[in-house]
Amino acid sequence: MDLALLETTLAELGEPAYRTRQVWEWAARGAAGYEDMTNVPARLRGALGESVPFSTLAVTGEQQARDGTVKTLFRTFDGHPVEAVLMRYRDGRRSICVSSQSGCPLTCTFCATGAMQFGRNLTPSEILDQALHFRRLEPLDNCVFMGMGEPFLNFDNVIAAARRLPDVGITHRRTTISTVGWMPGLTRFVDEVEEPIRLALSLHAASPGLRSQLMPVNDRYPLPAVLAECRRYVELRGRKAYVEYVLLEGVNDTPRHAAELAAVLDPKAFKVNLIPYNPTGIYAGSSRDATAAFKQVLDRARIPATVRLTRGRDIAAACGQLAAAPRPVRA
Repeated sequence: MDLALLETTLAELGEPAYRTRQVWEWAARGAAGYEDMTNVPARLRGALGESVPFSTLAVTGEQQARDGTVKTLFRTFDGHPVEAVLMRYRDGRRSICVSSQSGCPLTCTFCATGAMQFGRNLTPSEILDQALHFRRLEPLDNCVFMGMGEPFLNFDNVIAAARRLPDVGITHRRTTISTVGWMPGLTRFVDEVEEPIRLALSLHAASPGLRSQLMPVNDRYPLPAVLAECRRYVELRGRKAYVEYVLLEGVNDTPRHAAELAAVLDPKAFKVNLIPYNPTGIYAGSSRDATAAFKQVLDRARIPATVRLTRGRDIAAACGQLAAAPRPVRA
């Protein structure tokens, strides 16, 4: 829902200011449309239906994986593709992965989104409408900004959307924003965002040469400076930063690479999420034995580390696989 358009339209209709909050609260609780808003006058519901589309995004495809994960393909009003994912866990958690851009201009070599043509930044309403789409299916617990795009290239819109997520049922402490280390946005996040939103750093290699090979952004913003800014976040906010590390067979997954990672991380400041690679092109994923050996090095160095549970791989909904390519719907 375009909240700016909603507010303007209500003002033009001569409605009291509280109507904006009233309509938004219905949407945030999972209302299917204006017709569900029983305490909004029928004439106003009709006027809003004609003037303010209930969503800024059109659903053009949806798939469900064997593990219950749902991936939705949206189109913006000007035709840009956007994908978002709902992950269902056996313990009852419901987590969403949302996009901040259509495509991504940063071309990380292991990420399918980086191979797309970059479209544009998404508006706060377009980001929120991904969450609202899934909220209409069921209550939500967690949100990660780990879909398409680099969130800190769209800083203002991402933070504006994140600040409204508690209305949808997702607290700030259960909201995570991931960055490849885009320093202007990272610095603003540390300096300006006082809400307890989590920070995750997409790292993937500790040596400068290899990280630049995998992630060209490292040439512009070298890892030491990025890690220093993450440590400043930890000092100011009193909570750890997460490190995302995707394991690529024979590329960054040996005990030597693990030792290099341990050498640059402070156990008191960082927690590592090891991510099994989801095939998107030129790389292969690490074996279970290689993953275990990598984690063992981190364990010995007392670096907190977990191996992420992969969700939605069979519908290309897992980490790094979002590319907005149309695929047949699976039952």
